[in-house]
Amino acid sequence: MSSFKDRIIRAAKLDVNLYEEVEADKGAMVQAMGVVVISSIAAGIGVTGIGGLGGILMGTITALIGWYIWAYLTYFIGTKILPEPQTKADHGELLRTIGFSSSPGLIRVFGIIPGLGKVVFLVASIWMLVAMVIAVRQALDYNSTLRAVGVCVIGWIIQTVVLVLLFSILGGDAKPV
Repeated sequence: MSSFKDRIIRAAKLDVNLYEEVEADKGAMVQAMGVVVISSIAAGIGVTGIGGLGGILMGTITALIGWYIWAYLTYFIGTKILPEPQTKADHGELLRTIGFSSSPGLIRVFGIIPGLGKVVFLVASIWMLVAMVIAVRQALDYNSTLRAVGVCVIGWIIQTVVLVLLFSILGGDAKPV
């Protein structure tokens, strides 16, 4: 079994084998959740000048909820609406692989450096999206990367709509994860 730090690095390097490994390792759920939390804290630190310390707590909670929702949506869309013939997955496999796809988000901590915030967050967002496509392709046993992209995009749109509605009902500012 790989160490937690090693898995984070391999996930950030977009190592396909890492995503297969955590898909199969039911014990990796705590590690996947840890990656989401650490990545969220890094983002919170990166925007401390904007959101303050309260932003770190709210960002972490929002990221955990978003991770769970997106993994469920991805599971549903990928296995029920857009499966390939060999697609076989459960919600846990997607939680683990998508959790590790948050690894590139650790660089968001560098957003605290004046003048770098927007660039760091843009690079992290693109990198995390690519990692998620790989995670989804592996967890759903897809041959088609384009299908994995489609599942991620559809899930992101639905999650964004849900979060916008939720925040508007609760009276907060909606900021997609």
